[in-house]
Amino acid sequence: MTGRPVPPETSGALLGATERLVLGLRLALALAAAGLLLLSFGLAWLAPDQGEVAGLIAGVAALLVAPPVLVGAWRSLTRPSLCGLTDQLVSLAVIAAWAVGDLTTAALLPLVMTVGHILEERSLLGSREAIEALGRLTRSRGRRLAPDGAVTEVDASELRPGDRVELRAGDRIPADGIVLTGTSSLDTGSVTGESLPVEVRAGDPVLAGTTNCWGRLEVEITRTGRETVLGKVVALMHEAERAKPPVTRLLERYAGRYLVLVLALAAGAWFASHQVSVMMAVLVASCPCALVLAAPATAVAALAVAARHGILIKGSAFLEELAGVDSLILDKTGTLTHGELCLTEVIPAPGVDAAAMMALAAGLGSASSHPVSRAAAAAVPVADRLPVSDLVEIGGIGLTARDRGARVVFGRAEVLRAQGIDPGEPPDHDGPAACVGRDGVLLGWLLFADRSRAEAHEALEDLRGLGLTRQVLLSGDRRRVAEAVAGAIGISEVEGEVLPEQKLQRVLDQVRAGWRPLVVGDGVNDSLALKAGAVGVAMGVNGTDVALASADLVLMTSDLRRLGTCIRLARRCRRTIAVNVALGLGWTAAVISVAALGWFGAEGALAAAVLHNLGTLAVMANAGRLLRFDERLA
Repeated sequence: MTGRPVPPETSGALLGATERLVLGLRLALALAAAGLLLLSFGLAWLAPDQGEVAGLIAGVAALLVAPPVLVGAWRSLTRPSLCGLTDQLVSLAVIAAWAVGDLTTAALLPLVMTVGHILEERSLLGSREAIEALGRLTRSRGRRLAPDGAVTEVDASELRPGDRVELRAGDRIPADGIVLTGTSSLDTGSVTGESLPVEVRAGDPVLAGTTNCWGRLEVEITRTGRETVLGKVVALMHEAERAKPPVTRLLERYAGRYLVLVLALAAGAWFASHQVSVMMAVLVASCPCALVLAAPATAVAALAVAARHGILIKGSAFLEELAGVDSLILDKTGTLTHGELCLTEVIPAPGVDAAAMMALAAGLGSASSHPVSRAAAAAVPVADRLPVSDLVEIGGIGLTARDRGARVVFGRAEVLRAQGIDPGEPPDHDGPAACVGRDGVLLGWLLFADRSRAEAHEALEDLRGLGLTRQVLLSGDRRRVAEAVAGAIGISEVEGEVLPEQKLQRVLDQVRAGWRPLVVGDGVNDSLALKAGAVGVAMGVNGTDVALASADLVLMTSDLRRLGTCIRLARRCRRTIAVNVALGLGWTAAVISVAALGWFGAEGALAAAVLHNLGTLAVMANAGRLLRFDERLA
């Protein structure tokens, strides 16, 4: 009759086709039965001598609404579940009503339970709507550009990797891609939970479901449909919705014993009172719907809220694990830092103009994909870069070219030495450094580093306030570099030059010591550690596929402050589940006690059914309160 929600069978629908058909049929039968019962009551009141006819009409009403209950109970005998347990108990009460000739109760009982079931499904639609809202973002249209410049508007499903699309102000991006031309701002709040627009330009990635705010962009499609980041999120959300919370699995383990206990209690009530109505009231009051829905309804709401905040949780079980974490283990590159080099200092040789040296380095660097070269090029606007000719890249360590006949070079010190230039002593610097030379003369040094995330210090302080006071930085980088980053953001426990296997061992050491670590990373070298922690979190959509697959949670944005949001949401979910379980247990026990004492009177089964549904709806309403959770980041 009632039970945990069944996710939609097809995308784009809050209820699956089969589920809608079954609910529609049961609602139609319930309405017809209600009409017949009203006719039966009216006939019995207006013509008391027609009691047999009134009873016959009530029997027809019972035949309309009782079969779905009996079929559900029969099926649950071969496929036991908590929902089936409810059907079994109600079926026993209906059969008992038939046996003693109480056809009115035999019709009213399944009718009241059916109405309660429909109301429960309606309560669940708020959570499902939040998940479905993400799915709707994947169903859009785009303007595909043909090689001859022609523009054709097509569904997102018709796009393929390699296609080019035009995006105008207000357009929703139909698939993941890379910006080819144009600059604009994107509203990414629907996918990542960010409240402020994100600036994009040529070379930047864009995600399906985000909205172009003002500029014109040309985008090359890289992933479509279910392969997009948003498509994977929607698929995993439905998969997570189907997963059973730990509390539900615990209840299912004892479902058989509970049924035996209820049957014994119902038999005892019958022997004590010699009234079938008391026995039926106990059976109906024992239906554990409120308890069954306590955890799943809350978990579904939490998963929907997490998705709205740009947090992908791969299963409801991880919510409980996340609520209990008490330590933090972090990777450095791509997690605490941006994972991209940037120019931090320019040291020109005496008499050398720094701007001219930078223009030359940017002109050389713009022709290479090496991280140092890209960082040098990014530091100078395109129009200010010095054009060069005859460019040659030397084994990923440097570049040589000609500038108006002069030999120019950019790269490591050994590249300059090979060109007959003495670079002298390198500057004292923790990160990469590169020299610039021209016609056998050193022009100067450029120093690069990976920048720490601006929000890192605030985010880690927030986590310490949540009880994660032990925070460890494990990095494959040099210890000196790792310590510099850790010192800037307030982490005292640091290990550098750590291999993937060593990261795994450090995590396992913490687990064996009794800690429940939250492990955060984004690279292949973090995948083992992500699996070993109490909860593994992959940072951002730019993380490697291996890290995303290994993690239990994925942050759609790389903002570290979302870690605190994750924990607060999980802990609120845990509290809500605890309240719902207590409410479900307490309410069910109270109604059973009143029913067993015979205080409901002759209509005990109906009174128990109404109170049972009230308890279930109270649990659903409390779970729905979680949907109001909101932590927008500026």
